[in-house]
Amino acid sequence: MAIEHIVIVGGGTAGWMAAAALSRLRKNRELAITLVESEEIGTVGVGEATIPPFVDFQTLLEIDESEMLAAVQGSFKLGIQFVNWGNVGESYIHPFGNYGYQMGGLSFHHIWHHAKSRGDNRPIQVFNAETMAAYFGKFAKTDDMKRDDLPPINYAYHINATAYAAFLRKYAEARGVVRTEGKVADVRLDAETGFVTSIALENGPEIAADFFVDCTGFRGLLIEQALETGYEEWTHWLPCNRAVALPCNRDDGAPPPPFTKATAHKAGWQWQVPLQHRNGNGHVYCDAYMSADEATDILIANIAGKPTADPNHLRFITGRRKKFWNKNVVALGLAAGFMEPLESTSIHLINTGINKLIALLSLDGVNEAQQASFNRLTAKEYEKIRDFLILHYNATRRDDSDFWNYCRTMSVPDSLTEKVELFKMNGQIFREDDELFTETSWAAVMMGQGISMNGHNAMAATLDQAETHKELDEIEKSIRFLVQHMPAHGDYLARYCPAKAA
Repeated sequence: MAIEHIVIVGGGTAGWMAAAALSRLRKNRELAITLVESEEIGTVGVGEATIPPFVDFQTLLEIDESEMLAAVQGSFKLGIQFVNWGNVGESYIHPFGNYGYQMGGLSFHHIWHHAKSRGDNRPIQVFNAETMAAYFGKFAKTDDMKRDDLPPINYAYHINATAYAAFLRKYAEARGVVRTEGKVADVRLDAETGFVTSIALENGPEIAADFFVDCTGFRGLLIEQALETGYEEWTHWLPCNRAVALPCNRDDGAPPPPFTKATAHKAGWQWQVPLQHRNGNGHVYCDAYMSADEATDILIANIAGKPTADPNHLRFITGRRKKFWNKNVVALGLAAGFMEPLESTSIHLINTGINKLIALLSLDGVNEAQQASFNRLTAKEYEKIRDFLILHYNATRRDDSDFWNYCRTMSVPDSLTEKVELFKMNGQIFREDDELFTETSWAAVMMGQGISMNGHNAMAATLDQAETHKELDEIEKSIRFLVQHMPAHGDYLARYCPAKAA
């Protein structure tokens, strides 16, 4: 059956990202797109951190970057600083760009480790532009520097998620998406196929459609409550199941740093997402080891200024739906699954879900091949991200609480064990199935949390050592020049995308 009407159930970041992207399908064809949401139902998120592929999403929609950032109190992000994860008092940055670059076909951390074994004591961080710029509070885009011999700058954004949803609502409505206010009272299924045929609204109309996108958050109104798809839990490996979110002012007047901060506490961790005029904050924790009151007190004691709202308490179960595309329903965002925002993957998974949906969707109808491909690819993506998040908890030397003792000693997936053991042996990191996180990402977290390379690729010793040393010097020199000539992040924002104070 041809798809002539798509209904997106739920707004927020997921719903309006889907609406904005799908609105492009309306060009030169008859296709109705309706988004149903209720102002009475709140959305999750105070401030959101993103990763570099999100920049491409703005390009896809032909959105002006400076206009968008000004509208959403946005700032730039070069990576994530992790504090107290390997041990209390330690910190490191997981940067967006690579350490150095390949030499002789070898990843840079092998070259660096071999040089270190020969007496070069420079830390690997000095060979990464994003890390050094983050440390000094600097920012510029690659094109700003106007020199081809300098390393590129990889970045993402910090955004106010609520404001971003509102920004995309204007975008989507201008391109023919129709918003309908209302709460869903019932979901109607076809007796033979089990497909969703319509949704009935409280005190409103019944809306029939051919295809549905479920963006109803944790409830999974269509994908779970109506279609009973099932859920795969990952709480054994990722035990945090609660969060409290709280925005605040930056009372010291300090400019926003160009990185997200993730600080580990005794039963979880705290995020800090710096927007232009305030911070988004939250404390993710496990209620088996900490009460909601204690989690809230820890959060309030570790924020940069006066709270601007009441604490927002959230409950979640880490895991994913057993199917993301079931019959004629695709779930996006929290309706598809949840992994805590430790590596800022929440919006990314919405983004990639939309990309796969647009690539696979045929307006001629729905078939099994589409669903199978979407589900297989999305499941792999979730599992690779899951393993990377587990690494943060398991690769710790902390023994100061029952929570960290559990995380340090818990069993982990075989796929992660293999990755860690190979890295320990000779620094080898294999990326599989186009996984999101790069070799630099894995190396940064493993080394940052105390997993050492005991060796390196044997081919590193075959390179001309004098030439290699000279090249290392040039990389460090280029990065130092680049960072010295970057403006301060706050100055860059004031010039490029100034936002009005909230």
